[in-house]
Amino acid sequence: MRHLGLLVLSVVPYRLIGVSRYRLQPTPAQEQALAGHCAHARYVWNLAVEQHAHWKPGRKSAPGFAEQCRQLTQARAGFAWLAAGSIIVQQQALKDFAEAMANFFAGTHRRPTWRRRGRREGFRIVAVKPDHVRRLSRRVGEVKVPKVGWVRFRWSRAVPEGVKSYRITRDAAGRWHVAFAAVPEPIPAPGTGEIVGVDRGVTVSAALSTGELLNVPGLRETEAKRLHRLQRKLARARRGSNRRAKVKAAIARLKARESDRRKDWVEKTSTDLACRFEVIGVEDLNIGNMARSAKGTVERPGRNVRAKAGLNRGILAGGWGLLAERLEHKAPGRLVKVNPAYTSQRCSACGVMDRRARESQAVFRCRSCGYTGNADVNAAKNIKLAAGRAVSAREGPRVTGPTHREPQPVLLSA
Repeated sequence: MRHLGLLVLSVVPYRLIGVSRYRLQPTPAQEQALAGHCAHARYVWNLAVEQHAHWKPGRKSAPGFAEQCRQLTQARAGFAWLAAGSIIVQQQALKDFAEAMANFFAGTHRRPTWRRRGRREGFRIVAVKPDHVRRLSRRVGEVKVPKVGWVRFRWSRAVPEGVKSYRITRDAAGRWHVAFAAVPEPIPAPGTGEIVGVDRGVTVSAALSTGELLNVPGLRETEAKRLHRLQRKLARARRGSNRRAKVKAAIARLKARESDRRKDWVEKTSTDLACRFEVIGVEDLNIGNMARSAKGTVERPGRNVRAKAGLNRGILAGGWGLLAERLEHKAPGRLVKVNPAYTSQRCSACGVMDRRARESQAVFRCRSCGYTGNADVNAAKNIKLAAGRAVSAREGPRVTGPTHREPQPVLLSA
């Protein structure tokens, strides 16, 4: 394995079907040891990235996971600082890279890239035994980490039984978490046969076909103003200075607060929808392409770059992808993804499509039948109708509620 020096870059997080995350409470000495594990995982990851980047047509193929593990054993024998780390952490970094490459060749993810310190810190531990996790008191538990010892964490809820692996991560705000991998039990269907359509937007995070308008709680006004001041202060700070590091830490804490609120809203909303409705319909959106930057090159700059950047921030702040992902976990087989074409232009009452019917962001007025209502709710009702037809086609749960005639593809031009 080629030696690149001690590169301090992060390892990609390992996403599971379900994880139970808890806040770690390491001592300063344990925090230093955990950071050492992250450094070793980053170093091994970047060696694997460099090996695969070295390949060209006509050259021998890059080594696989088994060969890289053998090379890792040789590297540990030659470098004491690498041998001082945990072999489990380093091998699992290679395992994560192998899975990332498999996803890349399958066409579902991008090619794995280099990792940097302070970005997506973490490492994974496998072969966890039942006695490696124990409870000390009502709110305190401990987990055994190789080469570190027993590290305390906040026992906010019961730890899943039969845990075989866990991942320890550190976010940009400096907080450590432990996530135990476990397949969660799906939420049972209510048995009412009701269908709901969910329209995800920027101004309204989620509009339901029932008329409910749900919004992700973001930063308060005072917090948003403080974030703006800190960002201006960061722009004036000299790179590499202690002042710049303190400002970046303060910004990271505010961003983490916003992210925590968004995740909490997604969990509560997805649980509520899975408990109340038999079938949940959402639009089949390619969020990655929708949130892609509009920046171009110097010769061919992109158009409306600033406006597109604001739209991208709104899409990501709304938690579109996370909401659909958690609905798939909590209501497997009951989430229906429908074609998003014309859902915002079709009248949910008469089925006529009119591009001018949406007078504004919030108002939809059909010029054919006179129906007037909230534009997002109208789109959610169209999603509900499409989901109901998809369920009927596959002989799924019985659709209840009023029956609408098949929408007619009539496009009004005047």
